[in-house]
Amino acid sequence: MPNAGRGRLTPTVSLVLLASILVSFLAASAAPTPLYGVYQERWHFSPVTTTVVFAVYALAVLASLLTFGKLSDHVGRRPVLAVAIAVQMLALVVFIVANGVAALLVARLVQGLAAGAATGAVGAAMLDIDRARGTLANSIAPGIGTGSGALLSALLIQFLPAPTRLVYVVLIVILLIQAVGVALMPETVTPMAGARRSLRPDITLPRSVRQPVLVVIPVLFAVWALAGFFGALGPALIRSLMNTSIVVGGLVLFVFAVFGSIAVLVQRNTAARTVILTGIVALILGMIVTLVAVMAQSIPVFFVGLALGGVGFGSGFQGSLKTVMPLVEAHQRASVLSVLYVVCYVGFGLPTVIAGFLVVYAGGLPRTADEYSVAVILLALVALLGVRRATRTAPG
Repeated sequence: MPNAGRGRLTPTVSLVLLASILVSFLAASAAPTPLYGVYQERWHFSPVTTTVVFAVYALAVLASLLTFGKLSDHVGRRPVLAVAIAVQMLALVVFIVANGVAALLVARLVQGLAAGAATGAVGAAMLDIDRARGTLANSIAPGIGTGSGALLSALLIQFLPAPTRLVYVVLIVILLIQAVGVALMPETVTPMAGARRSLRPDITLPRSVRQPVLVVIPVLFAVWALAGFFGALGPALIRSLMNTSIVVGGLVLFVFAVFGSIAVLVQRNTAARTVILTGIVALILGMIVTLVAVMAQSIPVFFVGLALGGVGFGSGFQGSLKTVMPLVEAHQRASVLSVLYVVCYVGFGLPTVIAGFLVVYAGGLPRTADEYSVAVILLALVALLGVRRATRTAPG
């Protein structure tokens, strides 16, 4: 591992710190999810607005990834992370003082810019320290962060005062501690020239990974489309099936994320192709069960489908990273990770906005959930064909 800068943290502690930063950023992105119902009651906006607020984050992440995704390869991981943490804290301050939809949009925009800048840098830094453990951490952290952020937010809303502010204050304190850790950790790459040139949006890939990336694109798109739907509309769907508490709504993302993380841990030593196939099968089964749950208006069956969907998400995402990242040179890691995350966040945001319009203009939330489930099944089948074709043409 290059040691381009001195620091007081050991590689293992640095790896844990970096994973915790990724968890915090994903937790911050999920924290507003249980609050959307509260915001909607206070400011009287429709599900379309909810999904637009949700998708603004994904668009901002995309813009940031395309602009800043390779920057840490040139200036170092630490400077990019330090600035990203500061910008994330600014976004959380905007959430705290928000008094309408416009403020929510600004907060999500700023939050997405911070997350996009941090994602490539923190992910690449973990791979710099330890490729195997870094790949595992990159796979498991999104699930842990998303699930813990949503559940923490729901619990604070339900049982403590200042429901629209407290979770953001807690996250700011955590980020401050992590900023100190970044200052103490050693740099993991040697900075090189070309930082300004790296800011030009560029989605080119090294020749060695182009074919593997084409194989995993449908997988990534499908699993993140599912995550986006549950993140934006999952709690509302639960309320439409059963008039229940905010905590149960927060459990939607938590269960989805926990089972995704369990799948990652269980399959951490499994071949990439097997992990991806497991993810696709779990995704299809999860959507079939979800269809049954919505038609039967069954909460227990819905959570079974949610758990299977989580396994599909964790396996599909982990298998995709395990397929691509071992083929990437150290100085290309941040840029390749950024390209993969571009695919993820297009899947995360675009279908969710479409779903929001369908809820309002084409039959309501249960019908939209059915249509979305069918669409995810079709995407998963496309992914399955791609993986099977790659299996026949590229043994190993």
